[in-house]
Amino acid sequence: MCGLVGIVAKKEVNQDIYDALTLLQHRGQDAAGIITWNKEGLYTRKSNGLIRDVFNQDHMEQLKGNVGMGHVRYPTAGGAQSSEAQPFYVNSPYGICLAHNGNLTNYEELAKHLSTRDRRHLSTQSDSEVLLNVFAHELQARVNGKPSAKNIFDAVDALHERCSGGYAVVLMIVGFGLVAFRDPNGIRPLILGKRSNGKETEYMVASESVALDVTQFEIDRDVLPGETLFINNDGDLHQHNFVGQTSYSPCIFEFVYFARPDSVIDKLSVYKARLRMGEELAGQIVRKWPENDIEVVIPIPDTSRTAASQVAYHLGVKYREGFIKNRYVGRTFIMPGQEERDNSVRRKLNAIDLEFKGKNVLLVDDSIVRGTTSKQIIKLARDAGARKVYFASAAPPVRHPNVYGIDMPAADELIASRKTTQEIQKEIGADYLIYQDIEALKRAVSHDNSSITGFDDSCFSGNYITNDVSVEYLEELQNSRNDAAKRQRKTKELT
Repeated sequence: MCGLVGIVAKKEVNQDIYDALTLLQHRGQDAAGIITWNKEGLYTRKSNGLIRDVFNQDHMEQLKGNVGMGHVRYPTAGGAQSSEAQPFYVNSPYGICLAHNGNLTNYEELAKHLSTRDRRHLSTQSDSEVLLNVFAHELQARVNGKPSAKNIFDAVDALHERCSGGYAVVLMIVGFGLVAFRDPNGIRPLILGKRSNGKETEYMVASESVALDVTQFEIDRDVLPGETLFINNDGDLHQHNFVGQTSYSPCIFEFVYFARPDSVIDKLSVYKARLRMGEELAGQIVRKWPENDIEVVIPIPDTSRTAASQVAYHLGVKYREGFIKNRYVGRTFIMPGQEERDNSVRRKLNAIDLEFKGKNVLLVDDSIVRGTTSKQIIKLARDAGARKVYFASAAPPVRHPNVYGIDMPAADELIASRKTTQEIQKEIGADYLIYQDIEALKRAVSHDNSSITGFDDSCFSGNYITNDVSVEYLEELQNSRNDAAKRQRKTKELT
């Protein structure tokens, strides 16, 4: 998962891009980058690390121009090399910069085709570089001189025909303007904002609406599945819809875990979706476990707070904050090895004993992925004196890997892929375990926007909406995502 921003304005955009990226930091903590342009040239700064570590005042002063783009990254199957920090750049034609959120499921085929037929050299193993070179090749095949909006739209349409997977993309064609587009299924989010500057309008595209809020851009609309936007350097907006097959199927895990609660994605409030997840989960507890003896509901901070408050309200029991979170420890399920994840839990959370001692406690989390974190949190609750520890997941069992841009573990590392609910309950040490129902989750999220035809729920259902995910592909993915492969890549990067 990554975060994107692109701006065409009438003034310097460096500060707005920086501010937007800080609001998108939750989407990627591995690397960050900003590229800007003015008539004197291109300016770039990118490196591994958090926003605050990558950019200092000197860097910001050098990022000149009224057109620019930024990216925060965490790797999916790749490593943490600084060479894979985005935006990427290719010099032909014109000079093109790209930032990408998502994952291509036909990366291997595309990389081979680019090398053998399109005669383009790839410097990394990143599918983002593949996307960049596919677009560059298709644009070069269609222009003779200055590119028109039609040339750009035709090039993106050709890219859609060649590329499969989930992707939201921001491109900058040096000297001409900004391009933004979304995959034909709308899996990865992308939103358009605008800001009035007297009689002129400035535009911004970003992964989440919170990036617009901080920079005082107003939401215009979501970029539609397969849609392409071109904003030239004068600030003129051009739009094009892909003529091929599309569906409106955003990733439902964005609402469960990744997106900020104050974001709106595809006209759906993430906060409201999580409230409804709590309502649905409470209803499920009442139906399946009517004689429960829950005395207090405690969330696993931070993403489960909203759902947990509603569970407590509808069960008629106390809601308490029983864990204090150290905000300077990264997310555990995307850490590269099990030992690091295990060590991080106690560094990440500390229990308030008085909220647990002698009580029957229901812990609510957004999801259970490997189960190791859940097991250690339950132990924390018991060590703090809880009489009984129950556990509820606001999401259904995660049984399948995500192939569209979320670095979930290999299938054999997902606890629900190999165990029943009763077995998971025993494995994590809970006195009772309950999961959200998949249909209840869909009801919770799809509360406003009738344009959405469905969701990418593949990590729960195993139904991959691009219809090109084979058993062989999943086996290859497992080999690249398991902990052994990640340790091997980490060792290689250090040598």
